[in-house]
Amino acid sequence: MTGAKSLLASISTTLLLGCSALSYQATSRHQALKEQIVGTWKYVSVDNIRPDGSRVPLFGPEPQGRVAFDRNGNYVLMTSRARQAKFASGDRNQGTDEEYKAIVQGSIAHFGRYEVDEAGRTITFHIETSTFPNWNGIDQKRPFSITEDELKWVTPSASSGGLAEVRLKRAQ
Repeated sequence: MTGAKSLLASISTTLLLGCSALSYQATSRHQALKEQIVGTWKYVSVDNIRPDGSRVPLFGPEPQGRVAFDRNGNYVLMTSRARQAKFASGDRNQGTDEEYKAIVQGSIAHFGRYEVDEAGRTITFHIETSTFPNWNGIDQKRPFSITEDELKWVTPSASSGGLAEVRLKRAQ
């Protein structure tokens, strides 16, 4: 009898977990896109897609960073290459030209407010401040797609030609 009880308990647990997962998926599909995007996301890839279709990782094969969206329409985004070299001096105000160049080319950050257009499936970043000052005070609209645990958007990549595709995974 114990084997049968154990098997029944195992089947019940599996069914309960399966129903919970289906319930979560059904709920997330019916939530507004703005609600689905809320939370913290970590980078999977940031690729430049050239006009010929080839891909180049803009922040290396393992980009680091987070993007956080709150319910009030605020966001913060920070992207960096993995394993950037430390400054030889140990002082961020005493870097060499090469060290400063590597940091600027290997990272981007900005924050501000965001809006989601449900019908157009776009997100607009109203950038207040960026580590790239040319973006301060501008809006950037990006088409996006979202599932329970993946967020993806595309943005024109004026600095390198083509498009940049950003893929993020919901942080646990």
